[in-house]
Amino acid sequence: MATHLITGSGSGIGEAVARRLHERGDELWLVARDAGRAKELAARFPGARTLVADLENPDRLSWALGHQELPDRLDSLLHVAGVADLGAVGELTTKTWNRTLAVNLVAPAELTRLLLPQLRVSKGHVVFVNSGAGLRANPQWGAYAASKHGLKALADSLRAEEHTNGVRVTSVYPGRVATPMQVRVRQQEGAAYDGEKWIDPQSVAATMLLALDLPRDAEVHDLSVRPGYSGS
Repeated sequence: MATHLITGSGSGIGEAVARRLHERGDELWLVARDAGRAKELAARFPGARTLVADLENPDRLSWALGHQELPDRLDSLLHVAGVADLGAVGELTTKTWNRTLAVNLVAPAELTRLLLPQLRVSKGHVVFVNSGAGLRANPQWGAYAASKHGLKALADSLRAEEHTNGVRVTSVYPGRVATPMQVRVRQQEGAAYDGEKWIDPQSVAATMLLALDLPRDAEVHDLSVRPGYSGS
């Protein structure tokens, strides 16, 4: 039985991959922003362990995890949580920049640092759910794209540093996914939400499992996932 620690398991891609891993009997450690959310996740995934840690405050993650029981080993660390606040560079406030970078980049870096000992023990796997915005930046997406470009750099550096320790690192770059976050994005764009046009979270979860389940003689570095033809 493999052990996985997951951020963002409350909805969307994170919930989809947590559900798949839970159904096959793996051990889950789920990060929640507060005790109430942790209780909800524990009820949704019976047998899963929860950790309370606010990704918006990366400076406190070491303290928060230091006061909770952690797994002795980790087969995977799945960074799925993220935020997206759109706006032109000339209009974005430092509050938006700081929150976006904290959740999307600094918190994953700090969580990875704190959990590397457990990942090294099991020669585990770190998966970063990035975005198409991590490969290109469009108008109004400056803060989000900057955080995701940084996440790519983090993953690439980590892969090179931890290769000799047997730790694998994969970045997944989905296009638009039918998630609650996408609903909020479409509201910010002033456009209608039509989930049938975009990728099902289960499809992204399937690509993550493809990377996780690959035999030890190979490693997937980057996976781009784009909406397919629905036939409609």
